[in-house]
Amino acid sequence: MPVALFDTDTPLAPLKPRLLEAMADVVADGRYILGPNVAAFEEEFAAYCGADHAVGVANGTDALTIALRALGVGPGDEVIVPSFTFYASAEAIPPTGATPVFCDVDPDTYCVTADTVKAAMTPRTKAVVVVHLFGNVAPVAEIEALGVRVVEDAAQAAGTTAPAGRPGALGSVATFSFFPSKNLGCFGDGGMVTTSDPEIAERARMLRFHGSHDKVTYEHVGYNSRLDELQAAVLRVLLPELDRWADGRRAAARHYEEAGLGELVALPTPTAGAAPAWHLYVIRHERAAELAAALKAAGIGQKAYYRVPIHRQPAMVAHGEGVSLPATDEVARTHLAIPMSPVLDAGQAAEVTAAVRAFAG
Repeated sequence: MPVALFDTDTPLAPLKPRLLEAMADVVADGRYILGPNVAAFEEEFAAYCGADHAVGVANGTDALTIALRALGVGPGDEVIVPSFTFYASAEAIPPTGATPVFCDVDPDTYCVTADTVKAAMTPRTKAVVVVHLFGNVAPVAEIEALGVRVVEDAAQAAGTTAPAGRPGALGSVATFSFFPSKNLGCFGDGGMVTTSDPEIAERARMLRFHGSHDKVTYEHVGYNSRLDELQAAVLRVLLPELDRWADGRRAAARHYEEAGLGELVALPTPTAGAAPAWHLYVIRHERAAELAAALKAAGIGQKAYYRVPIHRQPAMVAHGEGVSLPATDEVARTHLAIPMSPVLDAGQAAEVTAAVRAFAG
């Protein structure tokens, strides 16, 4: 039977009456920009992550740029970032005036490590963007021990847990995206900056609002980047479901393991002690492109997300010139995302595994 790459409709179906009611309440209230739902959701999401502050912004890319600037990153600085990730992780750096410097990843976890970061550090390194890729958790404390500030790109890791806490409260500052396909997604664009540093939080609040507290005095050249009140209302309904959905994603990964998928392809490896809420379930195979074609023919959803790493993208060629990232090149060539959702069951995992087995056989 066909198995879709994502299933966002089934988890939302029983919540639709409450979602419609929440949106209708916003319309009736008439406050649409930085209203009571944004303020309440900021408090609720900060508490969920274990951070002291949360600042709602327009999207996950703006969240990264604002977080970097709130951290003090600017012209002349370098920011280390993995090349095997979504383009926005690096795209957010040049608007601060800083230069992106690309580092390699661990091919088993898909995350940066202290060693890959250390290899890219220079005297100009001001910060590291660690990406909790696909829902896994990068080793933030080990990287901070190198003496560098860490910005967590946690866009794909809502619902994940780690021994030191949740993504969003592990580094100096963290960012989230609430794009509809994310583990916690709204009905449009939305983003968040979380931190336990009150000065970073205060600068982020000003930067999202034209660099001002009051729309009278402008202390920074900022942005018009605010989480929408309607989206905050939606997210307040969905946040209490996140842990249940995260458990469903972890259960889906176990279904794949129990179906024997690991005998046929390389499965993603959680970092030490982590319980990833897999946003994407990304396997590796030497003939990934052929496997993708076979799965498509069998009605199985699949997608290669980062075949061309960021340091090889046209807009980043100047920053990637002469950079050697062998693990990044390897995982870019061999990775493939297969179906993952909070409601993917054992039967569907068996269907996917059978299609992989037929290809490998």
